[in-house]
Amino acid sequence: MNKYLYFIFACLSLGIALIGIVLPLLPTTPFLLLAGFCFANSSKRFENWLRTTRIYQVYVADYAETKKIDRKRKKKIILQIYLLMAISIFLAPLWIIKFFLLCLSIFITYYLFFVIPDK
Repeated sequence: MNKYLYFIFACLSLGIALIGIVLPLLPTTPFLLLAGFCFANSSKRFENWLRTTRIYQVYVADYAETKKIDRKRKKKIILQIYLLMAISIFLAPLWIIKFFLLCLSIFITYYLFFVIPDK
């Protein structure tokens, strides 16, 4: 994959992450991590710019540098996820979708609290 495709993917990921700040159904952090990876493979200047932005500092910097998340922050994250998943489960038209959303919630809880170490 050449530098231009990485740059395009980085810009798209960053755009989706920005939308995810306002629209809670889109996850911000994974798209910021993807944007950082793609910028790192396309342009050091844009990678450095992304790392200095406030959005990156708030959502990603701590985890990207230490691979750990503060327990307090984990609790805030999981409360937001539970709220959004509860709304999604309530609005989902099919039981199978409700079931998979519940399973996804359980997996996210497990991953957040048992795989990612506390800071």
